[in-house]
Amino acid sequence: MERIDVAVVGGGPAGSSAGRAAARQGAETVVLEKGVPREDRDRPGPDSTDAAGMLDYWVDLMDLPEPVPDDVILRELDGATFAGPTERITIRETGMKSSYPNFGFTFHRARFDDWLRERCEAAGAEYRVGKSVRNVDVDPRGGHVLTLANGHEIEAEYLILADGPQRTVTRGVLSEFVGESRLEGLSSRRANHIAYQEYREFPPELFPEDRIVFWWGAMPGHTAYPWVFPNDGNVARVGLTMPIGLDIDAVENREDYRLLEPDDDSIPSGSEYIRRLLESEYPDYDLEDFPIVEDRGKRKGVESYPISSTKPIDSPVGAKVAVAGGAMGTTSAFHEGGDHVAVRTGKIAGSLAGAGALSAYNREWKRAVGDELGRNVAMADVVGGFGPDDWDRTFGAVGRMMKDGRYSPLRVPRAGRAGLSVFAKYERARLGYRNGGYVQIEESEYAI
Repeated sequence: MERIDVAVVGGGPAGSSAGRAAARQGAETVVLEKGVPREDRDRPGPDSTDAAGMLDYWVDLMDLPEPVPDDVILRELDGATFAGPTERITIRETGMKSSYPNFGFTFHRARFDDWLRERCEAAGAEYRVGKSVRNVDVDPRGGHVLTLANGHEIEAEYLILADGPQRTVTRGVLSEFVGESRLEGLSSRRANHIAYQEYREFPPELFPEDRIVFWWGAMPGHTAYPWVFPNDGNVARVGLTMPIGLDIDAVENREDYRLLEPDDDSIPSGSEYIRRLLESEYPDYDLEDFPIVEDRGKRKGVESYPISSTKPIDSPVGAKVAVAGGAMGTTSAFHEGGDHVAVRTGKIAGSLAGAGALSAYNREWKRAVGDELGRNVAMADVVGGFGPDDWDRTFGAVGRMMKDGRYSPLRVPRAGRAGLSVFAKYERARLGYRNGGYVQIEESEYAI
């Protein structure tokens, strides 16, 4: 049996960051990645499917020792447009303190993952691709034993789970410490959203060169929305997020959603939603004017992936186990992005495991990213029941508080009752989650 200090399950942003940090502490570290192919990657790697946008303050939150390489960044952003059924606003600053000079950037997720992998290996960690974990026998006193699909066994003193929002391995490990009823919210089939996107080439005159665009209130579902993310050239990712298993018969006021049609007898597929979006947003163009770019994405310019819409969880650190990134629920249901928090939580977990101090992990990740996660959970709660009219009222109110795409405190009185009501609901929700109240499974609940 192979024996090491730290085993990391999953080689995405959280796993690679954890592996690098543990190795830098002198720990013998192995990162296990099952490996998937992509059209835009020469070798199998992590499941790098993401809309892949980074805001200015997220760069600081990642706490990277060096800048993201130029060949990873696809497009510098100057703002984001949020469109309701009739109201539309464009913001030019996040309002958060940041050292990054621009609003943010879109990036090539596969190249980002490969860069993190190279940093991980350069630090001394071993990164193994094509190594699926079949089973984990948990024993914090004698060492955790991981059995791979090929039967090979690895014993590790510390275990870091970074297998993404599907939690293929994580859920089984956590069931050793907490009852199944508490794990129901971690099932991707019941709790998660699904995202779908296509890489399409835009006519030059329509390409949103400096902005990401979101449409809210266009399709039903808790925080369901389509988007356009500009990439290199005139290629953009056109995609959407929607909850899994939504029943169209449960949708109220169906006629208010412009991407639904009267004869729909079920929720449209992702590809159908995108077709309707492009046709309704650009009525003077044909779908053929937006061809799919087949050498991008997971397969022929198309990809889908799960998104964790759950609240984050603590880890059973008393058992020398940490959960990081999407597996711990760090992806926001409101705005989807989670790479920045995955990098940071992975780094914290790896550093502490490598130093033999993993017991501090739950405290340290809250200190580093707790405010961000609390904001995300609070915002998702506030807008969860929004319909098209609610989005219009909110965007109209926010627009009245802005000048030249930037929030102005002097214009707050212009928001009106609707705007102030949403702001008050958000503040109440955020305060309700202070002191880590956004965590859905606390450390004290695990039986070690």
